[in-house]
Amino acid sequence: MANEQTMEKLVALCKRRGFVFPSSEIYGGLGAIYDYGHYGALLKNNIRDAWWKEMIQLRDDVIGLDSAIFMHPQTWVASGHVGGFNDPMVDCRECKNRFRADHLLEDYGINADKQTIEVINGYLDGLRAEGKLKCPSCGSKDLTEAKVFSLMVKSNLGSPTEALTEENVVYLRPETCGGIYLEYKNTLDSLHPKIPFGIAQVGKAFRNEIVARQFIFRTREFEQMEMQYFIHPSMTDKAYEMWREVRWAWFLKYGIKPEQIRWYKHEKLAHYASAAYDIEYSFNALGGFKEVEGIHARGDWDLSQHSKFSGVDLSYFDEATKERYIPHIVETSVGLNRLFLMFLDQAYTEEEVKEGETRTVLRLDPRLAPVKVAICQLAKNKPELTAKADEVHNLLRGRFMTERESGGNIGKSYRRHDEIGTPWCVTVDFETLDDQTVTVRDRDTMKQERVAIAELPTMIAERLGE
Repeated sequence: MANEQTMEKLVALCKRRGFVFPSSEIYGGLGAIYDYGHYGALLKNNIRDAWWKEMIQLRDDVIGLDSAIFMHPQTWVASGHVGGFNDPMVDCRECKNRFRADHLLEDYGINADKQTIEVINGYLDGLRAEGKLKCPSCGSKDLTEAKVFSLMVKSNLGSPTEALTEENVVYLRPETCGGIYLEYKNTLDSLHPKIPFGIAQVGKAFRNEIVARQFIFRTREFEQMEMQYFIHPSMTDKAYEMWREVRWAWFLKYGIKPEQIRWYKHEKLAHYASAAYDIEYSFNALGGFKEVEGIHARGDWDLSQHSKFSGVDLSYFDEATKERYIPHIVETSVGLNRLFLMFLDQAYTEEEVKEGETRTVLRLDPRLAPVKVAICQLAKNKPELTAKADEVHNLLRGRFMTERESGGNIGKSYRRHDEIGTPWCVTVDFETLDDQTVTVRDRDTMKQERVAIAELPTMIAERLGE
């Protein structure tokens, strides 16, 4: 079961410290849509950049892309989304609320994730027969059977007065990989990569979730980080295992504890897939393991479908072997918002610092922390301290994300930066004016050391692994 107290504390911290806000709150909010404040945007961008660095900067076989949110509507017909991208829903006839059927079944200890509508209705019928099935909102037992509900978000392009019909409908992409398949040929023609190679991108996706819940874990607007790796069919097993190892290692590299992640193997596969594993993280706030990333062997389904529907040849010709074929694909797909929640969930710590006094601290990997260094001054109304603290700030801010604390309450500054995950606080005091050293306080140990101002950039860079 979810740890409601932990989730409440995370949500409160996110709003109080400027990580995440409910969208359109002054108008009453908009369900399952969130905005990221200053520290939230910094943290999210740092996670994104860590992924981008690992997937593209440190590799020679992956190329970057930023494709459009809107694509030709046939894209989603070819991919099967228009006909089959849906979730099971149940309506309460009494209070008129709507629920995802598989989520409703979770409350009864039944895992119906990715099951067919027939299987789901079988579970629901069994609960009805036992007199257990009831509405989570009002308690009524008058619930409908599960029905399929399309997750595609529709829009239209063209005249704003034109009615939305099937002829002029466009879709906000439900996942980012569609753009990768559509730009596969242009990438081949312009950059001439040799198989095996990947195309990776980060971008917004949209899903008309029936009941989005669990804070930012499941929302209607979110960001994905996806990579499609194009291979010869004979490379599938080797490439798949390689990407499983690469992605698992990335989580450990950025501080996720090995005992809090696991592999989940999908037994029920899409007709075109040969393998599918999820990396699941054990959320303290959500009460157990939840999917954060999927790694899939998709065969040649995607390029074959788009070649068929577009009439454009999307085959690959190998100059060395003189073989022409439709590449197979290994995909890695991860939700940036879920990673954001995962890192917060693991980092959130409450600890007693002395009898009767506790602190809240985000033990984020320093490379991901929104602010790397806070520059404080011991006394508020001392021009000489202000000038020196400004000098230290200017020395560091060009290289690291820093924040200037002008108040003289050092203890209060330390606690605030503990809560936003700042690894190091640098304090300028009267001793600084004499010997050009400052106090550097470590977030996790709370230990303090004197460091020469001139040595600060090198020391911080080394601790960040730069």
